[in-house]
Amino acid sequence: MSRFVIVGGADIGNYPLIRAELRDDDFITYCDSGLKHMDALMREPSLIIGDFDSHANPLLPVETIVLPTVKDDTDTMYALKEGIRRGFSEFMLIGVLGQRFDHSMGNISALALIDSLGLSGKILDDYSEISIISDCAEVSNKFSYFSLLSIFGAAEGINIRNAKYELEDAVITGTDPYGISNEPVGKENAHISVSHGSLLLVKVF
Repeated sequence: MSRFVIVGGADIGNYPLIRAELRDDDFITYCDSGLKHMDALMREPSLIIGDFDSHANPLLPVETIVLPTVKDDTDTMYALKEGIRRGFSEFMLIGVLGQRFDHSMGNISALALIDSLGLSGKILDDYSEISIISDCAEVSNKFSYFSLLSIFGAAEGINIRNAKYELEDAVITGTDPYGISNEPVGKENAHISVSHGSLLLVKVF
């Protein structure tokens, strides 16, 4: 099945990087002011969602879900839940980290929802790729750095291999963020595993 891509309204500076990560069969969903990125991303929408309080409804001949301005979910979260409802198992969010810290943190929480359902998801911006790890993950040497952060409670049984700073059966808590700025080394991918809890994995280009 294709990947559900959500395009939000936060600024994007490195369009070539973002375009390079898109796939031909991606299901592209523009959320409200995310529509400002459509020309630069060079991708037509598969779906448009929004309350259109920050961008006019373009009235394109494509499926459009018009939301009320007063609602519990942000446009981005509504789009994510719509993708889940439609049976997608892989998600990528772009244009969702920016000047509004509250919205940025809310979109990080969206990753936690994706992970809690056993689905795959990541956020991509100009500098990094962000995901939740609750079992295992790898970091290729196309990334300069990677960081592990505990923002959902303590994570235990953390092991890191093939990295500058390795760990064995470690614990990372929200009050001791020592997992910042590790580096993959050599030709093999860095390997990370977590036995209990979850971590935010930030891979920096």
